[in-house]
Amino acid sequence: MNFSEKFINESIQILQKTPFESLEKIAQGLIKLRRENGRLFILGVGGSAGHASHAVNDFRKICKIESYTPTDNVSELTARINDEGWDGCFAEWLKGCRLRKEDGLLIFSVGGGDKEKNVSVNLIRAIDYAKSQGASVFGIVGRQGGYTAQKADACAIVPPLFEEHVTPHTEGICAVYWHLLVSHPELKISQTKWESEAPK
Repeated sequence: MNFSEKFINESIQILQKTPFESLEKIAQGLIKLRRENGRLFILGVGGSAGHASHAVNDFRKICKIESYTPTDNVSELTARINDEGWDGCFAEWLKGCRLRKEDGLLIFSVGGGDKEKNVSVNLIRAIDYAKSQGASVFGIVGRQGGYTAQKADACAIVPPLFEEHVTPHTEGICAVYWHLLVSHPELKISQTKWESEAPK
């Protein structure tokens, strides 16, 4: 078996163990958020920041959920990092957004944040601030989910079956999971382009 076959076979095994109940719980939370005119703030670092930008587009356009991510505005983000520090940049951004109880966070992260190891502290502080405001917290994470899994109202953990590929599998399958959510019949409002162009 070559590496390509091995990697895809690993992905298949992980997908076969998808936490379906957790994804449905996230979907129901997002349905409630939209019904209450809440906003969705999507947070991620590194590759997950790119995912956050893509997901903002999908939730806004396909699901009609008002959505934002701080990593879409490099000027504000770097100003906050400079003035308020990396650890507090997301929480301070959420304060600037006037986060309220009808709103929600969606965290994309491999580790989910770890206080003891001092990893992804900006996500941890954002989660704590959201909780203090009564906002919902959702997550799609890897490993055992870290701080996000401990504190979230609903969290889907990508099964960490292959330790040597935890990061690429978590980030790749995270995209599958959020596309599942925006395709969910109770969330999807707008038809996607190529499906609308399909022959009748």
